[in-house]
Amino acid sequence: MKPPTLKQRLQYWFDNYMSRGTGALILALFVLSAVIIFVTAITVKVTGSAPNDESLYDLVWMALLRTLDSGTMGGDSGSFFFMLMMLAVTFGGIFVVSALIGVINNGLEDKLDELRKGRSAVIENDHTLILGWNPQVFTIISELILANESRKNGAVIVVLAEQDKVEMEDAIRERIPDTKNTRVICRSGSPIDLTDLEIASPHTARSIIILAEGDDPDTHVIKSTLALTNNPNRRETPYHIVTQIRNPKNMDVVKMLGAKDVVQPILTNDLIARVVAQTSRQSGLSIVYTELMNFGGDEIYFTRQPALSGKTYGEALLAFDGCSPLGIRKADGAIALNPAMDARIESEDQVFVIAADDDKIKLAASRPQLDESLIQPAGSASKPKPEKALILGWNRSGATIIRELDNYVAKGSQVTIVSNIEDLEEQLRSEVVKLKNQKVVVKEGDIRDRDLLESLGAADYDHVIVLAYNHLEQQEADAITLVALLHLRDIAEHDETPFSIISEMLDLRNRELAEAARVDDFIVSEHLISLMMAQLSENSELEGVFADLFDPQGAEIYLKPIGDYVKTGAAVNFYTVVEAARRRGETAIGYRLMNECHMADKSYGVHINPRKSARLSFSPEDKVIVIAES
Repeated sequence: MKPPTLKQRLQYWFDNYMSRGTGALILALFVLSAVIIFVTAITVKVTGSAPNDESLYDLVWMALLRTLDSGTMGGDSGSFFFMLMMLAVTFGGIFVVSALIGVINNGLEDKLDELRKGRSAVIENDHTLILGWNPQVFTIISELILANESRKNGAVIVVLAEQDKVEMEDAIRERIPDTKNTRVICRSGSPIDLTDLEIASPHTARSIIILAEGDDPDTHVIKSTLALTNNPNRRETPYHIVTQIRNPKNMDVVKMLGAKDVVQPILTNDLIARVVAQTSRQSGLSIVYTELMNFGGDEIYFTRQPALSGKTYGEALLAFDGCSPLGIRKADGAIALNPAMDARIESEDQVFVIAADDDKIKLAASRPQLDESLIQPAGSASKPKPEKALILGWNRSGATIIRELDNYVAKGSQVTIVSNIEDLEEQLRSEVVKLKNQKVVVKEGDIRDRDLLESLGAADYDHVIVLAYNHLEQQEADAITLVALLHLRDIAEHDETPFSIISEMLDLRNRELAEAARVDDFIVSEHLISLMMAQLSENSELEGVFADLFDPQGAEIYLKPIGDYVKTGAAVNFYTVVEAARRRGETAIGYRLMNECHMADKSYGVHINPRKSARLSFSPEDKVIVIAES
């Protein structure tokens, strides 16, 4: 083999140098320009051809001006050699300096393209990091913006997903035009790639939200969690990670990965099933849950009040005017939602309350005035009656919903299921154990068929639940749900007997279409999960409160007839309502006015955490919102 020639070596060196990028090109052209300028100036000086015997400094300056502006030599005069040298340096400027400017321009364009791709590292501290992209991201960002309004120095949300950076920014800007004092930064990259993950600066984030995406969302969540907790560059302090899991079998895996961190996975299907079961029986309950879990109104706070040390929980209920206690958080972190009224509050315990803001949590200045004559005796509550529920459609949450309903309904109740799923009856035998309070009837049919709904006598049921078919594409499944809802609402308008309708939407964007059907309560699966994830990302201690709130074995939220607690038709303050509930071992946190039940701007009549000293006259149809044992 022949040894390479000098020309080949020089060409190889040149190719390697040029491959170094824009910086190397700029440096080479800058050096070449400087060489041309200095060689020309020195040559003119040495030959003495300068017309006015200028100094070397002046000649360098003259050459530099001619490289930058070719028109400068138009006014030159002098010897032929001097004019030739100025012409040479001018041509050098035309070719070399122009090339330098072109390279700089291309370099800037390349840098802008790189920025558009979202591959530059984020240098932030105490930010909220969202990993992944799905429709939930808009709800979560909106809620975090509201939560960050009280931050004087503003806040930062970083989104890392396998999406185009510009497209993500445009989508967020379109859905959330006003981000107030929060900056939203988007970066393109895979949350399960360790190199890409570093772009979003996860080690300085105060909380991390992992969104489920892809055909196998649980696997994506597990890999993303592993990329954080097992990262070779991980920080020493624990990460705070909030995410969601669909399969209960994967819960232990996620918790195992976060043994050294605060990892809070939400079991999506189980939670949605519980909420559907609870809200299907109580019109307005989904609004209550939404009010408690969003940042738009009152929120849940933990507070330590030395003045309450040694007092009972029942006494604490009447100690506040502008906020409503929910329970006690013991010194060891144990959560007691609606504990026994005689439970003592110790000095290290915290009371968790519903309040407009943390600076609004103040004890009342004076003792509450109670209207004893308006309090109904505790034994006057109405007895539960057997209920009839109709489930239209079917998905993986259906079996859990039936089991949950059995915990609430009276003995002798019935649930009828109508869907086009084959062998559903056999499936139920394996998934639903023996029920104590209700029997199940399965029928086959198209839930969009008006004649079928009429023949079922939908108006004769107490509650109707419309479930989205999860084996279909999202938009197709939601379209079926919407058609069924429209038929049901039309049936309800022509029937004097009211029945509640609960619907499940797979796509958040279809929620507004569902509202057009005038459904009192409807569950948007991912919406409630998004609200809870945003809450937990801001306060990890709320996990115990939510777990207790949705656990059928513990205390839960109920909307009960106000007439069971106080006499209707007479002006009464809410202190009196709270006292009436306290005597039943319950915690009153608000009320629902049925004359506002169709007013969206008034939260469909739901009023959470009202000022207790304000007086109000209730009608027999109104409800009191309490936390009580089932």
